[in-house]
Amino acid sequence: MNHWEGICEFVAVAESQSFTQAAERLNISTAQVSRQITALEKRLATKLFYRTTRKVTLSEEGLLYYRHCRALQDGIEEAERTLGRLQREPQGTLRLTAPVTYGEQFILPLLNDFLLTYSKLHLELELTNKTLDLIDGGFDLAIRLGKLTDSSLMARRLASRHNYVCASPEYLQHYGIPHSLSELQQHQCLVGNHPYWRFIEQGQERTWRVSGRLQCNSGIGLRDAARKGLGLAQLPDYYVDADLQNGQLVAVLEHYRAAPEGVWGIYPQNRHLSPKVSLLLDWLQQRLVPANATETVAVNR
Repeated sequence: MNHWEGICEFVAVAESQSFTQAAERLNISTAQVSRQITALEKRLATKLFYRTTRKVTLSEEGLLYYRHCRALQDGIEEAERTLGRLQREPQGTLRLTAPVTYGEQFILPLLNDFLLTYSKLHLELELTNKTLDLIDGGFDLAIRLGKLTDSSLMARRLASRHNYVCASPEYLQHYGIPHSLSELQQHQCLVGNHPYWRFIEQGQERTWRVSGRLQCNSGIGLRDAARKGLGLAQLPDYYVDADLQNGQLVAVLEHYRAAPEGVWGIYPQNRHLSPKVSLLLDWLQQRLVPANATETVAVNR
């Protein structure tokens, strides 16, 4: 049973004292208003109106019922106004997580600007390179990098990043410049979280297993090792752009360089995207390096 059925019609008739005017107010037919009021009185087993050919007046029970219904409608209208204010000026707390280096360099400065713009918002940011569970951790949003696969989470592409294989000029002068993927076996490769590097070969994406004297889960550490001549590293552009420009590092295997990877804003699929999360996603997308395309997909947790 729908306990709200007929309430809007009842309040409109009570306030206008006319079925016709109530119908005009609600933009429905007079017959529909009459049917709803009759059904409501039948359900309540109570006469709500006295009807004459000239006017409609509330019964004593109808007046009591009207006061309660009007208060309920006022509450709904205030709730809608509150949501409207939240959309215009978001409030409350946003919890998000991001990778350490990318978060420090790019996400956190934008979040600080976001807080300056929206003074009623609170932000809780956890920087970690671990893939945290958004639902168990109570996160509204996660910033993740790289290739994503289908799952129960939704993602919006915010920007792109390029990966470069690079080394110092001194290392390349001593050990030679690789011109094919098979030559990587002859080189010291500085390994990150995974012993695989991504490439494009003959138009197809492929991974190539690498090894070397150093394995480290820090991009900054790998960049330092590459600059000091310890080997080749595959690193995102934001680690090495400056070094490539000033000559401290040299990019190699450029014709095998993989397509740009995504920078993603990820949120739970089974939750309605709140206005403040949507606003933050728009904020980040507009201010990060523009992506090649904007898309929404499902991804792995």
